[in-house]
Amino acid sequence: MWLALLSTAVINLKRLREDELYRTGALHKGVDSSTIDRLLDLSETHRQALAAAEALRAESNAASKEIGRAAPEERQAKIDAAGGLKTRLTAAEVALTAADEELTKLALTMPNPAHESVPVGDEDDYRVEATVGDQSPPPAFDHGAIGERLGIVDTERAVRMSGSRFAYIMGDAVRLQLALVQWTLAKVAEHGFTPVITPVLVREEMMELAGFFPTDRNQVYALEADELYLIGTSEVALAGLHREERIDQADLPVRYAGYSSCFRREAGTYGKDTTGLFRVHQFDKVEMFVYTDPDRSWEELELLRQIQEEIVGGLGLPYRVITVASADLGAAAAKKYDLEVWLPSEQRYREVTSCSNYTDYSARRMSTRIKTDDGNVLAHTLNGTACAIGRTLLYIFENHQRPDGSVVVPDVLHAFCPGLEVIGPAANA
Repeated sequence: MWLALLSTAVINLKRLREDELYRTGALHKGVDSSTIDRLLDLSETHRQALAAAEALRAESNAASKEIGRAAPEERQAKIDAAGGLKTRLTAAEVALTAADEELTKLALTMPNPAHESVPVGDEDDYRVEATVGDQSPPPAFDHGAIGERLGIVDTERAVRMSGSRFAYIMGDAVRLQLALVQWTLAKVAEHGFTPVITPVLVREEMMELAGFFPTDRNQVYALEADELYLIGTSEVALAGLHREERIDQADLPVRYAGYSSCFRREAGTYGKDTTGLFRVHQFDKVEMFVYTDPDRSWEELELLRQIQEEIVGGLGLPYRVITVASADLGAAAAKKYDLEVWLPSEQRYREVTSCSNYTDYSARRMSTRIKTDDGNVLAHTLNGTACAIGRTLLYIFENHQRPDGSVVVPDVLHAFCPGLEVIGPAANA
């Protein structure tokens, strides 16, 4: 495990000790009270070890200066005394390193406490915030059958080449996918987002600092020979874009739209969503990421939700917005909205995007601060999916399907795929 940062920079230990609401938010995420107490005890041990090491270091430095000033007949005695100090200092530094490593290992497992506005509970205890559009009846063909029937998605050949949960996107679906990307990037640009094509391979420390390790390690593909990891979202790369930097307050908010391929192992989903494009190992996504002043982060969260609704609503898809319950939040999120689209073949809503406020959780690990007139403060960071391309395609296939099995391309995309207004049945259908 990477342990290069000071343990006290991983989680806000002062708030965890003194702010009862903050501690309660951690408990609502499923953290045991005994774990919090253990963490705070380790913090005190670390504090004492640091104080002891610093005191001995100061004493050792003073002794070195005295040796330089000592008379010849006194020098050997002072050298001997300094040697004893050095031995004690070495032991103190070893103890400090051990205390720091133990504290950091536990602190890295601590989630960002849930905000007080988050409903308390498990997966089914979400709160519905809005419902938009009509729930349509089951279609003639589900999204998997539509893709195969129209010759625009081929999972059978992809399985032979790569295994399950892969797909070839073909023909008009490629034009539709690229139109989605272009339209989405244009849409977020209206709100001041700078487009970024990010690296898809990052170091282990970046996964830890971004809050994905150790919690989600089993979902990540590793290239062990190179000590690199494939990202499951460009959020990881965007979170590290301003690592150990100071952003001028006047430049905030800083908004990025990351476009990348993403990779997820989908561990624990055996037998779920095995056909079509809903749950695949490789997909493309446009991800929004924001650095902002702590006083504005909750406003930015509402902006991310607004943009997501503009995108999904603009595509003519029926959807609802939910606030995710505390125990169902990811490690880094203090609050998260999920936007779910109606999937006619299953007669239920399924997730298409989410947006989260990470408050200072990620920035604390990344040491990303804001330069203000009163000094430096930790930034707040937020993220939200603008468009998960594969899932959005399948929602379009089902919700814009005509009785003959053809698919109507949403009006907003026509300018980005000229001449493609309907994806019709394959000639041999």
